Amino acid sequence: MSIRRKVSILFVISLILMITIGLWIDKINSQRIENLVKDKYLKISNEIFLSIDDKENIEQILKKYRLQKLDKLQDKNFKPIYQKKHTFGFILILQSSFRDEFIIHIKYLDDEYILKSEDERSLNEKLTLNILVFLDIFVLVVIFLYILKLLSPLKKITKEIDDFSKGNLSTRVDITSKDEMGTLANTFNTMAKNLEELIKTREDLLRDIGHELRTPIAKGRFVIEKFEESNNKELLKKIFLDLESLTNELIELERLNSSKLQLSNFTCETLILEALNKLYLKEESNIEIDIIDNFKIEADLEYLTIALKNLIDNALKYASKYPIKIESYKNKIVVKNMGKKLSKEISYYLKPFTQESSNRDGFGLGLSIVTKILKKHNFVLEYSYKDGTNIFAICTK
Repeated sequence: MSIRRKVSILFVISLILMITIGLWIDKINSQRIENLVKDKYLKISNEIFLSIDDKENIEQILKKYRLQKLDKLQDKNFKPIYQKKHTFGFILILQSSFRDEFIIHIKYLDDEYILKSEDERSLNEKLTLNILVFLDIFVLVVIFLYILKLLSPLKKITKEIDDFSKGNLSTRVDITSKDEMGTLANTFNTMAKNLEELIKTREDLLRDIGHELRTPIAKGRFVIEKFEESNNKELLKKIFLDLESLTNELIELERLNSSKLQLSNFTCETLILEALNKLYLKEESNIEIDIIDNFKIEADLEYLTIALKNLIDNALKYASKYPIKIESYKNKIVVKNMGKKLSKEISYYLKPFTQESSNRDGFGLGLSIVTKILKKHNFVLEYSYKDGTNIFAICTK
């Protein structure tokens, strides 16, 4: 879970908690105010009730408590908060459902008073409380938005680092702030620049070496052809062929590191045929093909052809008995050959310049190239040994 999501969850929890506490405090405060108001107006009612025959005294009470006389109660949005009946009448205190207004309804024999009052103190207390709760929520929202703003550069840095890890060496983080995020961005940009220059220097060096070696190798092979037939001639020819093969494999490895994939859709049968065409087979009977499921693949056909060609080439070189088998089923292309089991874990042979023994042909780059190509496609190379058979499988899903 990302930091942004964690902060958002904490904000939602805090907001819900703050609103709940605010509503709870408002309820308690409303109940307290209601009780105070009830006591206050009950006292007023009793004073009026006791002075019911003294009109002048009642007028003074009304003026003292700022009460307004009404002819009748027209607003129906009042609820009773206190009610008391007497032998010859009643006292009723009502509160508005929407405003802090109160009605005192007193009846004694033929005398009836409907008095209206606004309790400003109660209104101010509730208003102050509501403002404080609103300010708390507002501050919480501002803090949340500010934290998200602080985290936004981190999201940008993460994206650029992810792009860099996928091979986009030219990516840089465009953050100019003077805080820790800006320092982190500058550090990443410096590291990315140094790595890009280092990798480019290495690529240029290997490419130059590869191209420079091709010319003397070609000249050497041409000169050898002028020699008379002898054991030394065949040995020299093999040495130059090996040098040419090594040069080509080094250049291929470097191309894999620097180039991007050209994706297209094709069937596994197309891939197998392309790989076989690159091998220039002398004996086609040495290979048996069984396409059980001609599934579709989305990949770089040229590179995947090289990977499958190397697997088939290894199977032919190290087979103790022919034919080798190529099968396709369940999103897998499988290459099988009869032979000895690998003496080490498969991971050992996936490294450059490693092979089963030093007296075998090649330089141990074949499987290294295969695994690099498959890794670029997010495909997997599987190996198993069963009933005297080495089984290599390219898994496309």
